[in-house]
Amino acid sequence: MEKMKLCAPCLLGLEGLVAQELREMGCEDVQAENGRVLFSGGWNILARANLRLRCAERVLVLLGEFEARSFEELFQGVQALPWEKPLPVDGEFPVTGASLNSQLHSVPDCQSIIKKAIVRRLTDAYHISWFEETGPLYRVRFRILKDKVSLMVDTSGAGLHKRGYRPASTQAPIKETLAAALVKLVRLRPDGHFLDPFCGSGTLLIEAAMAARRMAPGLGRRFIAETWTGADKAIWKEERSLAREMALPGEGFLAEGFDIDPEAVSLTLENAQRAGVGKHIKAQIRDIKDFACTDQYGCVVCNPPYGERLLDVSAARDLCKTMGRVFTQQRGWSYGIITPEEEFEDLFGRKADKRRKLYNGMIKCQFYQYFK
Repeated sequence: MEKMKLCAPCLLGLEGLVAQELREMGCEDVQAENGRVLFSGGWNILARANLRLRCAERVLVLLGEFEARSFEELFQGVQALPWEKPLPVDGEFPVTGASLNSQLHSVPDCQSIIKKAIVRRLTDAYHISWFEETGPLYRVRFRILKDKVSLMVDTSGAGLHKRGYRPASTQAPIKETLAAALVKLVRLRPDGHFLDPFCGSGTLLIEAAMAARRMAPGLGRRFIAETWTGADKAIWKEERSLAREMALPGEGFLAEGFDIDPEAVSLTLENAQRAGVGKHIKAQIRDIKDFACTDQYGCVVCNPPYGERLLDVSAARDLCKTMGRVFTQQRGWSYGIITPEEEFEDLFGRKADKRRKLYNGMIKCQFYQYFK
C-alpha cells in the first residue's frame, strides 16, 4: 500500500492531543508542529484519521515543501511537485491558502501562481493544454509560513468539526473539535457523570458521551476523498466497520446539561438524539446560581458566556464570581472552565490546579482546571 505524507491541522494548543490520537490509531512518523501534526500512512490510515480524529480540523495529503521568497521560486517549486499523482486529467482543483510572516504575502497572487504552475505540470504530464475540471474535487491548500511553502490536497471536504449532529446551534457555540479536546484534557471516566451548566446546543455534552462510548466522530458523514478517481471503497468500508466495532455501550455514563434558555435545552436534546447518544444526556432549564454538587462524584466542563461573545464585561465578571461560589471544593468533583477573562482566578476565588492556553476561534483563552 502506497505510503503518503499526511498533515492534520488543528487549533493552536491542541497539537499534543492530536499527535496522541494519531499514535493511538497506528500512524507512523508522527511529528507535532505549531498548528498542525505531520504523520504518514497508506489509504487505510487516511480513512481512519478522517473517521476517528476528534481534535483535528481536517486531514491533508502533504505533497511537498520548499522555501520561496519570489514568485519565480514559488512557480518553480510548485511545478516540480508530482501533481499528476493525486490529480486526474478531469479533476477540479481550486486553490486556497494563507501566508504569514513571509515575503510572499499576497494570497490572491500566490493562488494564481500556484494554479498556473500546477496547470503547467499537468500539461506536461497529460499532453493537453486545457483542463475542463469537470471531475472529482481535489481542493489544493497552501501555507506559506516564514517563507516556507507547504502544498497539500484536502481529503476531508467539510472540516472534521462537521460531525453531522448539529444543523442548528445557539449563539456563539463552541467548536466540536475544541469541545472534544476539553473532554480529553479532563480525562473523562467512561462510567462518569459529566456536567455542563452552560450547555447551549449541547456540544460539550455530546462530545463527552461520544468519547465515553468511543464512538468515532466521523461515522455520520462522508469525505471528499471517497469521491476521488480510483478511491478504494473497500478500504473506507473496512475502516468504518472497524470504527463501529470499537464502540462501547456506555452503560453508567451520564452527561447532564443546564441552560437558562429553553430553546438551548431543546436543541441539546435534539442534537443528542441525532448524534446517537440521546440515552446518555439529560438537559433542563436551570440558572448557574442554582447549581449544586449533589452526587458523590462529577466532572464539570463549561464554556461560560463572556464579554467578547454574549454578555457585557460586568455581567461576565459576576458570572465568574458565581461559579466560584457554586463550584465547591469537594472530594470526587473536578471543574474545567474555558474563558478569555484574564482575572478569572481572582474573580473565581481560587488559583487553578492547572491551566492551559487555548484558542476558541480567534479568541485567546485559558482552560482552568480545578481537581484538588
